Amino acid sequence: MKNTLRISLKPNEKIYINGAVVRVDRKVSIEFLNDVQFLLENHVMQPEDASTPLRQLYFIAQIIVMTPGAADEARAMFRKSLSLLLASFEDGGILAELKEIDRLVGEGQIYEALRTIRSLYPLEAEILAAGTPRRPTWQNELAAAGAG
Repeated sequence: MKNTLRISLKPNEKIYINGAVVRVDRKVSIEFLNDVQFLLENHVMQPEDASTPLRQLYFIAQIIVMTPGAADEARAMFRKSLSLLLASFEDGGILAELKEIDRLVGEGQIYEALRTIRSLYPLEAEILAAGTPRRPTWQNELAAAGAG
């Protein structure tokens, strides 16, 4: 990090720091003085909420931050999911942002990638609501493998 980063947490709030889960018992401020991978509790997606293609990509990316021991497998899954999404979406805006997300993850900027994915949720919702969407290729592959 070029600058220090200071975040404030409320009582009983959790933060995921380099794979560790930390819960604070009172209002505190934490100052990060060096590079760190962290995820605030309100940015953690639960498995049951990963209900759209972009939300599933987000869920996979958060595993990279939350579970460093499984980061290599999560990165491989992320790359496969991303390539399938690139082949499935037709919207130029989403395609450009997916390429940017790929770059961010490749450079280890997972938090920025997560933020960018979240910013695409409204556009994805519009696309999905515009009619009967075709089933994305990655869902077909999961269904064929017996996972969906």
